[in-house]
Amino acid sequence: MAGNDWVNSYLEAILDVGPGLDDAKSSLLLRERGHFSPTRYFVEEVITGFDETDLHRSWVKAAATRSPQERNTRLENMCWRIWNLARKKKQLEGEEAYRTAKRRLERERGRKEATADMSEDLSEGEKGDTVSDVSAHGGESTKGRMPRISSVDVMENLANQMKEKKLYIVLISLHGLIRGENMELGRDSDTGGQVKYVVELARALGTMPGVYRVDLLTRQVSAPDVDWTYGEPTEMLNTRTSENSTQELGESGGAYIIRIPFGPKDKYIAKELLWPYIPEFVDRALNHIIQMSRVLGEQLGGGQPVWPIAIHGHYADAGDSAALLSGALNVPMLFTGHSLGRDKLEQLLKQGRQSREEINSTYKIMRRIEAEELALDSSEIVITSTRQEIEEQWRLYDGFDPILERKLRARLKRGVSSHGRFMPRMIVIPPGMEFHHIIPHDGDMEGEVEKNEDHPASPDPPIWSEIMRFFSNPRKPMILALARPDPKKNITTLVKAFGECRPLRELANLTLIMGNRENIDDMSGTNASVLLSILKLIDKYDLYGQVAYPKHHKQSDVPDIYRLAAKTKGVFINPAFIEPFGLTLIEAAAYGLPTVATKNGGPVDIHRALDNGLLIDPHDQQSIADALLKLVSDKQLWARCRKNGLKNIHLFSWPAHCKTYLSRIATCKQRQPQWQRSDSENENSHDSPSESLRDIQDISLNLKFSLDGEKNEGGGNMDNTLDEENVSDGKSRIENAVFALSKGVLGGAQKFISMDIEDNCIVPNKFPAFRRRKYIFVISIDDTSSVLLEIIEKVVEAAGKEKDAGSIGFILSTSLTISEIHSLLILGGLSPSNFDGFICNSGSEIYYLSLNGEDSPSGLPYVEDLDYRSHTEYRWGGEGLRKTLVRWASSVNEKNGEGEIVSEDESGSTAHCYAFNVKDPALIPSVKELRKLMRIQALRCHVIHCQNGTKLNVIPVLASRAQALRYLYIRWGVDLSNIVVFAGESGDTDYEGLLGGVHRSVILKGIGSSSHKLHINRNHPLEDVVSFDSPNIVQVEACNSNDIRTSLAKLGVLKG
Repeated sequence: MAGNDWVNSYLEAILDVGPGLDDAKSSLLLRERGHFSPTRYFVEEVITGFDETDLHRSWVKAAATRSPQERNTRLENMCWRIWNLARKKKQLEGEEAYRTAKRRLERERGRKEATADMSEDLSEGEKGDTVSDVSAHGGESTKGRMPRISSVDVMENLANQMKEKKLYIVLISLHGLIRGENMELGRDSDTGGQVKYVVELARALGTMPGVYRVDLLTRQVSAPDVDWTYGEPTEMLNTRTSENSTQELGESGGAYIIRIPFGPKDKYIAKELLWPYIPEFVDRALNHIIQMSRVLGEQLGGGQPVWPIAIHGHYADAGDSAALLSGALNVPMLFTGHSLGRDKLEQLLKQGRQSREEINSTYKIMRRIEAEELALDSSEIVITSTRQEIEEQWRLYDGFDPILERKLRARLKRGVSSHGRFMPRMIVIPPGMEFHHIIPHDGDMEGEVEKNEDHPASPDPPIWSEIMRFFSNPRKPMILALARPDPKKNITTLVKAFGECRPLRELANLTLIMGNRENIDDMSGTNASVLLSILKLIDKYDLYGQVAYPKHHKQSDVPDIYRLAAKTKGVFINPAFIEPFGLTLIEAAAYGLPTVATKNGGPVDIHRALDNGLLIDPHDQQSIADALLKLVSDKQLWARCRKNGLKNIHLFSWPAHCKTYLSRIATCKQRQPQWQRSDSENENSHDSPSESLRDIQDISLNLKFSLDGEKNEGGGNMDNTLDEENVSDGKSRIENAVFALSKGVLGGAQKFISMDIEDNCIVPNKFPAFRRRKYIFVISIDDTSSVLLEIIEKVVEAAGKEKDAGSIGFILSTSLTISEIHSLLILGGLSPSNFDGFICNSGSEIYYLSLNGEDSPSGLPYVEDLDYRSHTEYRWGGEGLRKTLVRWASSVNEKNGEGEIVSEDESGSTAHCYAFNVKDPALIPSVKELRKLMRIQALRCHVIHCQNGTKLNVIPVLASRAQALRYLYIRWGVDLSNIVVFAGESGDTDYEGLLGGVHRSVILKGIGSSSHKLHINRNHPLEDVVSFDSPNIVQVEACNSNDIRTSLAKLGVLKG
């Protein structure tokens, strides 16, 4: 087309430039081909951020076309392709800039409102508003603060305090292939550095004084395409020789990998596909932890279960799981993100190749981000590798604001109320390494040759010959890079820097360890593209005999590779565009290798600690070449960097890591399953390492008769994770915390209601009734009252004679209050005695039928489980949260100008549920927006839109109808696999939680369909979190008793 001739001429000029006139400055990439021309500016501006290798390949094909007409057609098509890419990129950049600005305004507004609520005079510590001032994140100033918790004297005191303790720690890492020996690192994107980190952490913790058992929970994989060892249920981690491994392992002591079966059987799946199976993992992991706690109790606690001192989730999927487990068990949670979803989303959006919707479809990124937000809501401590992760990545999240976090911590130090606001503590603990087996090489190549001639019986490791066969002069210093062929690792820039610096080529060799490969064509497209680019660069600069790139290496070969580089007096380099931590830099330093590393990310902290190399700008090719040349050519500098690295490497040892790790756990306010009991029972319960529930047969329940309970005016004082810091007694505070930690004493202001035990103690074999049931039917229908009553009658009728025989019990699980449930049952002519329990207010309260209802203040025959209330009280904002919600309702009403759209429902509110009436759901922000608003203000809660959108319930963050079922399992031993949940095809916004897990689910089609509108603005599709093809889920088309009974027969509950 004539109108596009000018575009064709641009592309013609690009193709005609050729390989370039100056070989030293030419490149395969388009923007570096030849001298300046009018086209060069166009290309640089248009295609920056895109995969230029692919575009170049297309242009080469077009240029090779013999037919001028076909060639012109291809060029024109490519022109439009580039133009569309550029247009799309600009559009995405604009949308992201708008979202970023909006997020910044929301954050500032939320911070302002939170500060206004906390109306006391601000201390000097609260006035700073810059991230660099956030002393809680490791600032240099220590004035007015207690000494760093990692100081030597405190660490020694801690170690002495914990030598006689018996702690149980649970780690979770779900994706990838995990085993203790011969780890297949690099096998796929899910089996990388995180796998090695969690295994080594578990092994190291298992050797620490005072730690009796460590369980690393992961997925059991019995697929034909993976090794059989990943299907073994249990694997004990062999203890490395360590100065701390002085304790005798007991019968169940040590560190173990526990593989939990969940998800598709006989199939290894990527982490993006694991989300629908997380509830199943939680239920099965809960069973393991309870059983292990009882076993440890028999061995250590005199019959009292020894509960985990902490549950530590690694990555978003495990963070989601750890949040649910810690909430069910009421134990502290720790979280390590490893890599973060919001950061990845921003990086992908900047590339401009995919829209937000396309990214979410591929990576399930919104589900991942929500899991990370939940982890922030639930964690007492978030462990990071670097300050960069805190200041540049975690601050992207709604649930963490470094400025507000500092204000809250300052108030805590002053003993001033934070009005129900909580922020997790961010702690920098670099990953550790085992150094006892590492012997730095002191010789050189010449000396080694002479040694081998004198002692020919000591052959070199096989990997050495595999590398040195590439070199024409293997005695030259080796520049070593160890990374996947991933664009982010920036290996191509390293090769270009080496190829274009003649002095560096003359002085050194380059070794690239880029994973394992059989055939380049079988590699992923991105990795294959990077590898091909590297091979072309080697050919272009004629680097044969100077660059090694072996196809295979084993994990056990890596230490030998470091030794070879050190023996040649070489240098290790990590040129990644951004490196979250940089574990390979520590490994290299341990073998006596000076390092050159990117200045973006974790290497900055490592360099500050080790002082064993140089930092470079990964985008500056000349900077890379200069740094390498400086270290290789200056022997004194090389020797000084080597000496500094070896001298300071102990800072990154596993013992140092674990001491800091355990000291941080000691500052957590300890919680565990604890049931209210008589004074005589409490007197006998202080000698066990972990306070916990007794054997199920010996439990007696001390319950307070109540209708709706009293509102908690003080709200949220039980579990404040911002650890109290006191300068004058910092060391003794830690020691006392460790002592309390090991004794299992429950901290915080937990209320114990004083009652007459003789009058109110319920005999275990009579209460609650569902402990004697074979199956429990949980009716969780979210529809009108008439529909709910109709379904109750049909489910009871479907139970038939099994119900009459007493083998089936019933629980009603709704968003209604207990008084509303009572009125509903009376209206429908149903007796409350038909039900064994009632999960009310969207899962924030549990009631049972009372045996002496005449004593109840309300006169109604129900009793509340106050132990469940204490379980769900964690981070409950109380009155501060209620005031913020009321203010939010007023702003919504003012904005709409159509009267009272949202109003507080005082009669429907209880101590742990703030209810609001909604006149028109379409006129109020979505649930995710309200949850976001609360998180920005550091208020942790679970927001649920219910009753077809006419009601809004706000409950504790770890309370839900699904969590209530897990509580019944822990409290009363109700087998989750024997629970059947009846739900509609849609429901309240907590609907998805009802369908996952090991319990069975019956979905009644046509029921709850009016609630579909509540799910329109979901962050992620329902299919991303619920596996509807699970054998535990059955759908019923016609909702009559016969069809319901047939569905129960399919589930194996009843006979057809």
